[in-house]
Amino acid sequence: MAMNPQAAIPPQIQQQLAMFQQIQQQLQQVSSQKMQYEMTLRETKRAVEELEAVKDDAAVFSSVGSIMIQKDKETVKKELTDKADSLELRISSLDKQEKAMAQKASQLQKQIQDAISGGAPTAQ
Repeated sequence: MAMNPQAAIPPQIQQQLAMFQQIQQQLQQVSSQKMQYEMTLRETKRAVEELEAVKDDAAVFSSVGSIMIQKDKETVKKELTDKADSLELRISSLDKQEKAMAQKASQLQKQIQDAISGGAPTAQ
């Protein structure tokens, strides 16, 4: 007589498992987005460094959509610096989200493990 393994899992634990999986997926998305922003930030900072190395009267171009527009060096430098600042704020926000989700996932994982092993949650 074959038993359905999920039938043996109480509904509360099934719900916690589903929530845990959802948090893990969200955490993966946030981590991926944060890595993309970090890569863009490194590229932006590298562009600022390169821009600082060119002469003040050098021809500087900025990409706008599918075209390149010539701009003065200081304007491009300010745009890049503003972009870097914005990216740093986004990364910081995503980092906070990532830490909160990881903590929640860890708590859920412990609750699930305690419930499965038959241990009652301990009051601390």
